[in-house]
Amino acid sequence: MDFKDYYQVLGVERTASDDEVRKAYRKLARKYHPDVSKEPDAERRMRDINEANDVLRDKEKRAAYDTLADRVARGGNPQGDFQPPPGWDEGFEFHRASQGGPADHADFSDFFSSVFGAAERRSATRQNHRARGEDHHAAIEISVEEALNGAEREIALRGLETGTDGQPELRTRTLSVKIPAGVHPGQLIRLARQGLPGHGGEPAGDLYLEVRIAPHKLYRVDGRDLYMTLPVTPTEAALGAQVQVPTPGGGAVEVTVPARARAGLKLRLKGRGFAGHPPGDLYLLLEIALPPADSDAARAAYVQLAKAAPFNPRSHLGV
Repeated sequence: MDFKDYYQVLGVERTASDDEVRKAYRKLARKYHPDVSKEPDAERRMRDINEANDVLRDKEKRAAYDTLADRVARGGNPQGDFQPPPGWDEGFEFHRASQGGPADHADFSDFFSSVFGAAERRSATRQNHRARGEDHHAAIEISVEEALNGAEREIALRGLETGTDGQPELRTRTLSVKIPAGVHPGQLIRLARQGLPGHGGEPAGDLYLEVRIAPHKLYRVDGRDLYMTLPVTPTEAALGAQVQVPTPGGGAVEVTVPARARAGLKLRLKGRGFAGHPPGDLYLLLEIALPPADSDAARAAYVQLAKAAPFNPRSHLGV
C-alpha cells in the first residue's frame, strides 16, 4: 500500500485555502464524473478525487493528514508497504464524518481506511451519523434560445441511492429545473438540497448542473459569442445592401453589407450574444450565394455579366 498525496490528486499546494480546494474539486469532478466523462480511467480518478476532497475539505482530517505526512516525510520513502505510525492520530478529535459516515467511503482506498477508518467509526458513533449530504454533479443540455431567454425543464437523472435494505441501488428521479436567462456554456446551475441525503437530521447536499448548449441550425456557440453564416447575392456583395438578419433573441434586425464585400467577411452585432460582463456578440460570416443558371434568361444574364465585367479569380495563382 502506497502513501497517498491528496494535494497532488487535487492539483493544489499544501497551503491552498478552503476555497481553492473547493474550486479544484469542482473542476476535476466536472471532468472525471463517470456520468459525463469520456476519460478511460474516469471512475478510478473520480474515486481518488472524492477521497482527497473528503480529507482536505475537513479541517480536523486535514490537520491530522498534514501531521501524518510530516512524519512520513521524516521517515523516508512513503511508497511501498506503508503503515500509519503507531499513535500518529493522538490528540486529534474528529467531530464529524465529512460525507455522512464510513458507509459512504466503501469504495475509498486501503490507505484511507487504514488512516481514517477507525476515527470515522468513532465519530459516526458519537455523532449518530450527523452530517450534511454530499454534493452531486450532472450535465444539462439546452438550446440557444433557452439559454438566452430562460426556461423551465424537467430532467431525469440516474444515480445511486441507499435502499430500504441499506444497500446502494440505481434509481431514476425527475426534477423540475428553472434555467435562468443568460446562462452560458460551462456555467453551473445549483439545485439546493438535491444531492445526497444528510444523516442524523442534517440537510441534503446540493446538485450542480453544468450547462451545455445543443447544436443549432443557425448559430454556433463560442464562449459567450455566437456565429452565424449570412448568405448574400453577388449583387449585394458587390454593390452593398441592407439585409434582414434573424437574431437569437427573437425578431430580425437590418444589417448593412458594405460594397465590395467578399466571402468570409465578418460583421459584428455588439451585445447580441450571451449575457455577461462584458456580454458576448453575434458575428455574421458572409457567404456569396450564386443565383442558379436554370433558365435561358439567367444564363443570358451570366453571359452579359462576363462580357461587362471580365474577372479572373485565379490571377493570384499565376494562371
